[in-house]
Amino acid sequence: MTSPSEKLLLFGATGDLSQRMLLPSLYGLAADGLLPSGLAIVGTARSGHDDAAFRGFVEQALRRFVPAERLDEAALGGFLARVGYVPVDASKEGDFAALAEKVGSTERGLSIFLSTAPSLFGATIDGLAKAGLAGEGVRIGLEKPLGYDMASSREINDAVGSVFPEERIFRIDHYLGKETVQNLLALRFANGLFEPLWREGGIDHVQITVSETVGLEGRVGFYDGAGALRDMVQNHMLQLLALVAMEPPARFDAAAVRDEKVKVFRSLRPIDRATAASHSVIGQYGAGAVAGGPVPGYVDELGKPSDTETFVALKANIDNWRWKGVPFYLRTGKRLPSRQSEIFIQFKGVPHSIFDGRGAVLQPNKLIIRLQPDENVRLLLMAKEPGLDRDGIRLREVPLDISMPNAFADSRRRIAYERLLLDLVEGDQTLFVRRDEVEAQWEWVDAIRDGWAANAMKPKPYMAGTWGPSAAIALTERDRVTWHD
Repeated sequence: MTSPSEKLLLFGATGDLSQRMLLPSLYGLAADGLLPSGLAIVGTARSGHDDAAFRGFVEQALRRFVPAERLDEAALGGFLARVGYVPVDASKEGDFAALAEKVGSTERGLSIFLSTAPSLFGATIDGLAKAGLAGEGVRIGLEKPLGYDMASSREINDAVGSVFPEERIFRIDHYLGKETVQNLLALRFANGLFEPLWREGGIDHVQITVSETVGLEGRVGFYDGAGALRDMVQNHMLQLLALVAMEPPARFDAAAVRDEKVKVFRSLRPIDRATAASHSVIGQYGAGAVAGGPVPGYVDELGKPSDTETFVALKANIDNWRWKGVPFYLRTGKRLPSRQSEIFIQFKGVPHSIFDGRGAVLQPNKLIIRLQPDENVRLLLMAKEPGLDRDGIRLREVPLDISMPNAFADSRRRIAYERLLLDLVEGDQTLFVRRDEVEAQWEWVDAIRDGWAANAMKPKPYMAGTWGPSAAIALTERDRVTWHD
């Protein structure tokens, strides 16, 4: 059992992620008494703040991004008292010496949250090591992106691994901190109802959709070099697929859970040069309308021609006993009609209907796990409509809803980073990604990109505010499957 850290070092402390997510998360944990009482928080970035200026910056961010009803003045004052700052330019070795002096001894535990450009990873890790900030009691959390392909990912992981052992490396995928994602594990492994059906004999197909209504939103430099496959599929969506498809782990701990996820990634059938054209669709949004207002096309926002995909749909297969013959359809994109992240599971229909010819149309049962914007679990069942049934029994599909905010009204909804930051400080790796997971994900994604190149596939245009190119509809309809919108 690891001991909680008594210090937290926050790289990128003045960035957008820090203001919107990290600082509000740390404040929420501190206000609820969940952080170690003596935990000191040191922020660092290139900005030339001192302690007082940074505390003012933190207070401004919290007043902007923390709901007013959660902002307690006493708690805010106590939180600001924990916070200090030292500017660091990763290219200047001397800055790390000043950082080490500010942090002080790491014997009683230091957690580092590293949110920086991939090009600075090597210099930052080297600077931490030379300054004595990588010793026995130090663990490091790494925010994505961790590379743009297998080779660059290995380069980053080699640099980090040369200083920190795997048991002290916490690779972050913030989707794994979401309550509904963790609830998927509870749904599967804490209830006897689903497990007998959770396989090829009971499930017809699985759909995973992560859709966004926004365009580039200030991420021009990053996104055009990444695209939808690397931005969303390689990390978030493959992690969701693994949680749906994994075998029951022996116990809920880091080693057991991550062992089972790796097995899923290694069982994914490659989408390669032979199958890229038939098993994938890529698109790029043009001008259109979202939420009733006109929006420009991708190249107009970018300001130059580009072949970067802003939409991708995939048909994936998992070659093992549990999932043989069950397709997994993945879809993600920008400038789509609605913002949602959901897992849609369609069970197989009943083998024989006793209601045929009596005005009843049976629908297969469906399980919908909504991650955002509203956390919800919905099971669709067939039920009899009220009436005397003189013309035959009429059936209707009805939902059984578990709305997380309603079911747990006495519990506060937490930002995903609250869970992940607390686990980093306490040393629990269960919801973090292991190196072999990352590399198995990249291996699968790199093969897809190689297939696109070999087949000279270019993104198909789609109008902003629609569900992507028409070819994405054909991808599922060839299997007599319709996307759940």
